[in-house]
Amino acid sequence: MPNEVNFGSADWVEVAELLAALGKRVRAEVCGSARPASDSEVVGFGGGDTIFRIDTRAEATIRQAVADWPDRFKPLALFGEGFGEAGMTAIGVGAPRLALLIDPIDGTRGLMYDKRSAWFIAAAAPYQLDGLSLSKVCASALVELPTSKAGAFDVFLHAQGRGLTAERIDMRDGRARAWRPQPSQAVSLDFGFAQVSNFFPGTKVLAADLMERIATAASEPAREGESLVFDDQYISTGGQFVELLCGHDRFCCDLRPLFNRIRAGRRDTDRPGIECHPYDAAGLEILRAAGVIVTDGWGRELDAPFDNTTGVHWCGYANETLRGLIEPVIQGWLKEKLPG
Repeated sequence: MPNEVNFGSADWVEVAELLAALGKRVRAEVCGSARPASDSEVVGFGGGDTIFRIDTRAEATIRQAVADWPDRFKPLALFGEGFGEAGMTAIGVGAPRLALLIDPIDGTRGLMYDKRSAWFIAAAAPYQLDGLSLSKVCASALVELPTSKAGAFDVFLHAQGRGLTAERIDMRDGRARAWRPQPSQAVSLDFGFAQVSNFFPGTKVLAADLMERIATAASEPAREGESLVFDDQYISTGGQFVELLCGHDRFCCDLRPLFNRIRAGRRDTDRPGIECHPYDAAGLEILRAAGVIVTDGWGRELDAPFDNTTGVHWCGYANETLRGLIEPVIQGWLKEKLPG
């Protein structure tokens, strides 16, 4: 039987801070101008994604750091990409007390080529044998893994009983400045950023078709020579979450698992491409705590098990007004493409 867990609010605040410290250690390990060329070497495939050398360095850092956590949080189970063939590894001996869901580097490709920040994403929940999912998360962290020219990086924390905190850390002197992210209050998409994820060939036509319908419903008709809705394909779920909670993006959705179902029904392919997985969405509670509305692709409450194989589809709206404009368009489009 698993050990009985009686963690209180103070414990979850400490766990959130430990997760943030873990992300900072990963940042120290993988960021900076001295990153070796071997980081871009492909070393395997797992959890529905390609694994590069830089990923394995981050994973080793995490295992070592978590082993030093306070004894009251161990044994623990570590879920996510790169943590065992089944997507889980145990830290300590005995029945787990705590479950961690971690994506060490979300946005590896952007960071690897020094193009754009990646994100360390982590969540923690009381361990349970069955039903362990995102809805059970009590602490989470998002830590920016910046490019070599950056002068600061952001850290977002959420803990049951404390809510959301955010800080920006100066990389020259380590000083942290607290700030409060604010999602957009805009009531249309006019002159704002909004996108349907279309990172890779295979689902781009579907994504573009849906985005055209959304833009028509949630923005005014453009005048000649004018563009009203701007697209920013940030190849990182953590990065997309941050853009929403900071007010940079008004809407974003990632429906790749549903797009792949549509393609399979048409016999376009029997090989789905890369999808969003639960570890990519481990920062969900941070997004919700900021006031962003998040659902699955069908408009239901978003949830997913702690594993590295389940395809996650999600929609994020900066506010309820935008949800009211956009969600019916998505539902209608999906019902056309996936009847029954």
